[in-house]
Amino acid sequence: MNIVTPTSPRAVSTASAERPTREEAEAAVRTLLLWAGDDPDREGLRDTPSRVTRAFKEFFVGYATDPVAVLERTFEETDGYDEIVLLRDIRLESTCEHHMAPIIGRVHVAYLPHRRVVGISKLARVVDAYAKRLQIQEKLTAQIANTIQEVLEPRGVAVVIEAAHQCMTTRGVHKPGVTMVTSRMLGAFRDDPTTRRELLAMIGSRGSNILTE
Repeated sequence: MNIVTPTSPRAVSTASAERPTREEAEAAVRTLLLWAGDDPDREGLRDTPSRVTRAFKEFFVGYATDPVAVLERTFEETDGYDEIVLLRDIRLESTCEHHMAPIIGRVHVAYLPHRRVVGISKLARVVDAYAKRLQIQEKLTAQIANTIQEVLEPRGVAVVIEAAHQCMTTRGVHKPGVTMVTSRMLGAFRDDPTTRRELLAMIGSRGSNILTE
């Protein structure tokens, strides 16, 4: 299956901009340390440019991950199972594309199978494939749901994200304890209020526990 859409990109191309070398990236970190008012040559910061570039490879590994390929292996031996499949409380670690500050929270992913299902670890991997990129929560929610809908072709998909944004809690308006909730409902979850209520009851009220469990 070959699915490429604007809302559900595969591995992101950098063809429009030449990727800097490791040395250039480390030099950029040194510049930021100087901009912050510190000395990048002092003992505590001497290896920081190298550490930051290594960390960036981990933080943004999603750019090299194909979320469609993650879902392409499915299973049809379900004995007719066609009720909600819900993977709840998937740990979310992403990065705000506006201030490059952490977004930390939980993702709930559900779908109504149509003839086939996918391994549950694949749902978590799709979340990471999109989360490990510079993001806004609204777009992330849509990307996850759209990709599952396009690849699995279920009767419905639902994605709910609850997250705290450190671009808001540690800077700017400084409002700790605030959680942003977004949802994307497709198919039966959008069209059938009973199915949607059943899903929301299964997710339950996570409240303040979403960042501490």
